[in-house]
Amino acid sequence: MTGQPPTGMDTGKPHPARMYDWYLGGKDNYPVDEEMGRQMLALDPRVPVMARVNRAFMHRATRWLVQNGVRQFLDIGTGIPTEPNLHQIAQAVAPDARVVYCDNDPIVLAHAAALLRSSDAGATEYLQADARDPEAILDGARKVLDFGRPVALSLVALLHFVSDADGAHALVGRLLSELPSGSYLMVTHATADFTPEESAAAIEKLKAAGVTLALRSRAEFTRFFDGLDLVEPGVAVVHEWHPELGEPVPGQEDGVIPGYGAVARKP
Repeated sequence: MTGQPPTGMDTGKPHPARMYDWYLGGKDNYPVDEEMGRQMLALDPRVPVMARVNRAFMHRATRWLVQNGVRQFLDIGTGIPTEPNLHQIAQAVAPDARVVYCDNDPIVLAHAAALLRSSDAGATEYLQADARDPEAILDGARKVLDFGRPVALSLVALLHFVSDADGAHALVGRLLSELPSGSYLMVTHATADFTPEESAAAIEKLKAAGVTLALRSRAEFTRFFDGLDLVEPGVAVVHEWHPELGEPVPGQEDGVIPGYGAVARKP
């Protein structure tokens, strides 16, 4: 990326949102992000496919949720805008859908205008806040979303950057506690279940660069949905969750994609 970085940005170490952008072929990243991205590719060349598979899951899950009556979304860990964004998927089906995006990377804020092009009947808003600060997120989201009606909480490719020591489960519980019955939780999460050696190497490389990677097993991932009703087919390898709702990602069948996805309803 050329030009001066946005105020507050640390370009001395890689950032997951910018690495994700590099995997997707974007331009909003820096040499440090590309360098770490290439190290991840050396461990597993399918990492860009994994990024696209996560994005495709978000599209399919959003379509499913809108088709099942959800009109409000809280998307935390939004990442750098890549069209179509969540609100574009939702408002294509339900123009009155309302979406609040949240991320802590200044580069996402710099591109937030792309997240605010709502339909006339709906609404979108962007919050600059850390995922580990649920109170700030909830306070901001209340200004756009009606917490008396169901909300879909989207945590796509986020929780594997939040360790148990940092309170990952408490964070999800706190956010869900403010949402009414009929709300949903949609999550994808990387795992070491299928590639233990490569995953261990990735954890160490990212740790050395100051990035936490908390890969979880299927059982550990499923814990995030305790007390919720999983939507069929339950916890699934990401690209196997309702594939009929989207187009397959090229390369997704070339080996196991080491990640899980699920959607669940709050009773």
